[in-house]
Order: sequence, then C-alpha cells, then structure tokens
Amino acid sequence: MIRALLFLALTAAAPAGATVLLDRPSIEAGPGASFTVPYSGRSGVSWFWCVAADHARHGLGAARSDRIWRLSEPPRRSGEGLRFSLSAEGAAGATGLVMLGPDDGSITVAHGLAICEAIRGFAD
Repeated sequence: MIRALLFLALTAAAPAGATVLLDRPSIEAGPGASFTVPYSGRSGVSWFWCVAADHARHGLGAARSDRIWRLSEPPRRSGEGLRFSLSAEGAAGATGLVMLGPDDGSITVAHGLAICEAIRGFAD
C-alpha cells in the first residue's frame, strides 16, 4: 500500500508525458554514444527499451524524436543486458520487438517512453 502511494505521489508530481522509473538499474556507459542496460531480474525486451529510452531522454538529454539503436544482436541470452546507442553505427539488424513495418534496429525515444507507459499500465 505504501509503495503504491509513493508511486502515485511521484507520478502525480511529474510533468505530463514524463516517465518515472522507480527501479531503473545503473546504466553502464560505453564508447561513443553507447550504453548498456544491465540485466536486473527483468527479462522482457520491452523493459530494456523502456529503460534505454528513459536514460536517453532524462540522462542524455535526447529529444523525443531522436532514435535509439540496439547494438546487441537479438536474441538476448538469459542474464545478459542490452547495449544501445544514439548512433546507428554498429546497430543490430532488429529491435527484438514486434514491429509493424520495417525493423531497422531502432525506435524513437518517444516510442520507448510509450513502452514505459504501457508497462506501467499493465503493472497497475
């Protein structure tokens, strides 16, 4: 109950369209514009994209229209994190997400933040 109230207080205080991740793992910086979202007990590829988008937007100051590229080739092995970048250099051939239309290994920051909202909606 207390956790739910804390979550509601934090999300109510956030500006419209802001994503609040209470359980974001420590992001590991990589070379250039790359970073790794480490495995932290959650295993769905959607969760990794959500964390990557949150980090790109709030940690790196990326615009909602900027693209995030997956560098780790799918599929991800159990217990492994995923590498991402704000640059297309070295991008994987696919996101690992179910996509409608072509999948070039990237999504926009806004798309990733929408994944966060969907995950949070399913958790409520």
